Amino acid sequence: MSTATQSETKIESPMLERPLLLTASQNRSGWLLSHAGRTLFMLVTAVSVVAVALIFVFIVREAWPFFASRGVAEPLGSTAWEPQPHGGNADQFGMVAMIFGSLYVTAGAMILAVPVGILAAVVLSDIVPFRVRQAVKPVVEILAAIPSVAYGFFAVLILAPLMQTHLGLSSGTNAFNSMLMLAVMAIPTIVSVAEDSLSAVGRELREASYACGATRAETLWKVVIPAAHNGIIAAVVLGVMRAVGETMLVWMASGNANRIPGPWWNITESVRTMTATIAGEMGEAAVGSMHRHALFAVGLILLLFSLGLNLMTEWLLSRSRRKA
Repeated sequence: MSTATQSETKIESPMLERPLLLTASQNRSGWLLSHAGRTLFMLVTAVSVVAVALIFVFIVREAWPFFASRGVAEPLGSTAWEPQPHGGNADQFGMVAMIFGSLYVTAGAMILAVPVGILAAVVLSDIVPFRVRQAVKPVVEILAAIPSVAYGFFAVLILAPLMQTHLGLSSGTNAFNSMLMLAVMAIPTIVSVAEDSLSAVGRELREASYACGATRAETLWKVVIPAAHNGIIAAVVLGVMRAVGETMLVWMASGNANRIPGPWWNITESVRTMTATIAGEMGEAAVGSMHRHALFAVGLILLLFSLGLNLMTEWLLSRSRRKA
């Protein structure tokens, strides 16, 4: 018995990284290294938080003169955006049309991108062979790295003429063009994140469902997708953020008409988004002018929308975790 115990001790002792009984210097050095590593990670995390806070403070500081002078009734109650070259009381800074345009093209893009992205993620995670998944997923992730200006050139030079020729539209640069291309841009992000979440569910739940007599469709619909719903929600939110924050594509493909389509469901009319307005006019706005402060106010509204969307997502995820 003692020989077996000694042999077990000899086998296990090389696996011990540190002795069981530490000296005072070893205990002190371990404590210092532990706290130094913790401090380093806290500093790295704090850098991103401080950077976001400084961006928010800068935008609020630049947008505040506009709200102090014009209030919120004009920007949120009018569609007329007419900055004058020399400023003055003739300026009009109604933001309703561009806010509507941003939400309009984003909602249309998500209607197209979310079902396609989630179905593609399910196909990659549970239907196609593993070798096909390993070949297809890197290609999908590469699509997310294509610059938006490349999508914009495709929308203007290829898609817009096709719409004019085959659909009989007077202009191919419209809301529908932007929706299609934004959906194409958002799909790779949704597929990548949702597929990782579906794959993380594990084979145990799938095999347990099959053992209970469920079909593959029932297993996917009632077991796998509900188990991965947190990751799927995160994928959809990332897709929305990709669409609502896009600049170059909507600047080139939306037509930049600062009006609400009439009727509002007419997706073949041109619209204008908040990001396109900022990109198109920031270079022309004089420093310190009301026009420049109004553009920062547009950016602040967009930032608040993104922040609200993130907070709502966190609330939904925390609520689902509490239920689970």
